[in-house]
Amino acid sequence: MRAWPTPTVPSVPGPSVPLRLHDTSDGVVRPVNPGEVAGVYVCGITPYDATHLGHAATYLAFDLVNRMLRDNGHQVHYVQNVTDVDDPLFERADRDGVDWRDLGARETDLFREDMQALRVIAPQDYIGAVESIPEVVEYVGRLLDNGSAYVVDDAEFPDVYHRADATEQFGYESGYDRATMERFFAERGGDPERAGKRDPIDPIIWRAAREGEPSWPSPHGPGRPGWHIECAAIAANRLGAGFDIQGGGSDLIFPHHEYSAAHVEAATGERRFARHYVHAAMISLDGEKMSKSRGNLVFVSTLRRSGVDPAAIRLGLFEGHYRQDRPWSDAVLARAELRLDLWRRAFAAPSGPDGAELIARVRRYLADDLDTPHALAAIDAWAEKAVVGGGPDAGAPATVACAVDALLGVPAAA
Repeated sequence: MRAWPTPTVPSVPGPSVPLRLHDTSDGVVRPVNPGEVAGVYVCGITPYDATHLGHAATYLAFDLVNRMLRDNGHQVHYVQNVTDVDDPLFERADRDGVDWRDLGARETDLFREDMQALRVIAPQDYIGAVESIPEVVEYVGRLLDNGSAYVVDDAEFPDVYHRADATEQFGYESGYDRATMERFFAERGGDPERAGKRDPIDPIIWRAAREGEPSWPSPHGPGRPGWHIECAAIAANRLGAGFDIQGGGSDLIFPHHEYSAAHVEAATGERRFARHYVHAAMISLDGEKMSKSRGNLVFVSTLRRSGVDPAAIRLGLFEGHYRQDRPWSDAVLARAELRLDLWRRAFAAPSGPDGAELIARVRRYLADDLDTPHALAAIDAWAEKAVVGGGPDAGAPATVACAVDALLGVPAAA
């Protein structure tokens, strides 16, 4: 599957600052210590609707991670999936009277357009679930062979499930107690009532063919992948176990990320799927989490069609910290547009305050678990001085504009 064109990311003068990120499993902010190539996997969309601001907030947070790693001189092997075979996609296609493949292709195209407009650095590997099915089939076989998975005793639908107790460390990523796991499993796509399972929270990894559903041949019988095993196979086969960062929204911590890690750990014997588990918080509208089930979505494409500069969308979502649930509103957008106008007037000024000092501060803030609120405030203060009275540094406007483009993805012009 093709990704979207990657924006040009300029080099920033001055010393970089090593990145530190909060790790969900450990509950602390600690250094990211990649080698020459940093491996990053971020869960992608299920393409049954347009990209909303909750999606955008997640992908923009990891775009900052990507930019900071590059600023530190690392190559970044960034992998993202598309869950283009899943129940919500089938349900929406059936509701709208369209083929599920056409719906998935259409919404994936729109997602690409949104990401390009937002100037998100494209993944090196952009992989659809459908094209990864042979990899999933192989992974399911490995888990069956080593006893980490089993087939339910059901002659009609012999589904394959992963044993939640297959690894000693299961549950370490989320840190949730059993009651919380059971609640989230039921709320987030699990099937705790399925007869024949050994444990209600065992997740399906191969769903036997049902009438009216797409299926693919496999040694385990015709069927299709479970959700978590797709990401497990895609990430492990491109980055290997023990890569640097697994990321996504906070609603993926359990069951999705817990199980994708457990599948790989059970298949490989590794004790930790990724070195860092990083999760972005939720965006709300009128006090409620923005989600398709609530119907309270603000779409990136709608904002773009109404004339909103995508850079203002970036700044509006960067107003709050990526790990804090935060609201979107007309007021948030208005502040972002005023901020963007101020910055661009400052970038066009003949001079400004010391650019090197500001860039060093912005790097320190972003390196400290992506502290965008302080980074934006520092640029605001510099920009106000540059617009009102200039400053002693004639090269500052151009230098700062370059840094803001590289580190925050906000260009000096529309």
